[in-house]
Amino acid sequence: MKLAEQIAKHFRQVYFGGNRTSVSMKDIMKHVNWQEATTQIHSFNPIAALVFHINYYVSAVLRVLQGEQLNASDKYSFDCPRIQGDEAVAGIVG
Repeated sequence: MKLAEQIAKHFRQVYFGGNRTSVSMKDIMKHVNWQEATTQIHSFNPIAALVFHINYYVSAVLRVLQGEQLNASDKYSFDCPRIQGDEAVAGIVG
């Protein structure tokens, strides 16, 4: 299997299941409502911000694998849009 195919397989498994940890972001996030996703506890980032951060870098890496230049910055990696409903959470999760 080619490297690109391995990377694609790994990303699919992380998001949709089938990896050796039996964890799927899609399955975990479908049980999180927008209030839970946006609740900040102490100084920790809310769930929505963490998921946005993951997706931000996955999108950047995908563009690089498609031959584009790396165009991502830590400065913007937590700029999660304001969420005010479950539809907005679904947009963050992907």
